[in-house]
Amino acid sequence: MYKSSTWANRILSLQDHQGAWGYFHTLSADSPSPYTTEAALKRLEILGYTIADECIQRAVSYMNDCLTGTRKIPDRPEKSDDWNIFTSLMLASRIRRFTGDNPAANQIAKTWADIITGSFAGEEYDHQKYVKSFTEVFGMKPTGGRLVDFSQLYIVSAVNGYLDETTERKFLTYLINKPNGIYYIYEACIRKLPCNFKSKCASRYLGCIELLADYASAKYQLQFVVEWLENSRCENGNWDMGGRAKDGLYFPLSNDWRKSTAREFDCTNRISRLIEKLTL
Repeated sequence: MYKSSTWANRILSLQDHQGAWGYFHTLSADSPSPYTTEAALKRLEILGYTIADECIQRAVSYMNDCLTGTRKIPDRPEKSDDWNIFTSLMLASRIRRFTGDNPAANQIAKTWADIITGSFAGEEYDHQKYVKSFTEVFGMKPTGGRLVDFSQLYIVSAVNGYLDETTERKFLTYLINKPNGIYYIYEACIRKLPCNFKSKCASRYLGCIELLADYASAKYQLQFVVEWLENSRCENGNWDMGGRAKDGLYFPLSNDWRKSTAREFDCTNRISRLIEKLTL
């Protein structure tokens, strides 16, 4: 219902003929677009766009070309040994948000799933096993914040569907209880609910839960979130996360939040869909 919104139309008007929006991951002063390709696709997904839409098909084709080496993303390579590993992971993760039928993206997802499976070979996560598996696959040890372990947006998004039931359960338990959450999306303990429901922090928290909710075992481990949401309803039974939840990514969805009814409609729509996913 939001695909013809002002927000969607503005983003679509800036997509180039290749299917991209300037730089892929990092904005800079000389970027030809106020959006990165990654940010544009995140927002379009939230607004309801899928692989059935032509604009997404073009974007996925572009990302596949970058992943397979036919093209290169225009971002300046970062001065880190893991830049190529990280770039491939970003592309694969973003492709898999829209389709599970891309061989190149699926292979990268499987590689990371194998690393994670090895890391949980015992009763709980073993960081030394993660380092060992990572080093065997990539020929180097994981360095820096983004790959020092797997608790980050791109890996969590990519490997969904490639973990066996036992590993997935351990994986989600680890993520939910990890003190600093999931890098790039919500960097606080997921088990600890946000103090203020009407806030950007709570909206980002929901973004994290929406990511985890795609996993088969999530509904059994995230019932505490469902209870929190049910207890956060307005007197009329709907939800309103307040004007401060507006961040340009998750909200707003409707064209105009000057009327509280539009804001309430957006919040209720988003939370209802999440609860439906997590219903036992």
